[in-house]
Amino acid sequence: QGQPVESGGGLVQAGDSLRLSCLASGRTFVGTYTMGWFRQAPGKEREFVSAISWNGKTTDYADAVKGRFAISRDGAKNTMSLQMNDLKPEDSAVYFCALGPAGISLVELTAYRFWGQGTQVTVSS
Repeated sequence: QGQPVESGGGLVQAGDSLRLSCLASGRTFVGTYTMGWFRQAPGKEREFVSAISWNGKTTDYADAVKGRFAISRDGAKNTMSLQMNDLKPEDSAVYFCALGPAGISLVELTAYRFWGQGTQVTVSS
């Protein structure tokens, strides 16, 4: 069964923007599911960044990214995106796409079942 695949990471300067994408394909993901972004910096625990409900009607953001990041999804294409604006050095981390059943807590890491390999985002000052 397939895993979600992230893309779009890279090296940017503070104040720049990046757009991350997550593709969820394969029969594992047929049906409704919650999609989320988490990140992990070296020496730190994996933390919640943003998530979107199965129908796209509910979103949530970590306080550190509110007003700068925007999450969206395209159900027809099984994709999710994270537009990251005004990036800061503290946003540097590996960003992971995660999928979970509909109705789970958007912020709860342990509720997600399927994880991508991650994409590196590095923001220089």
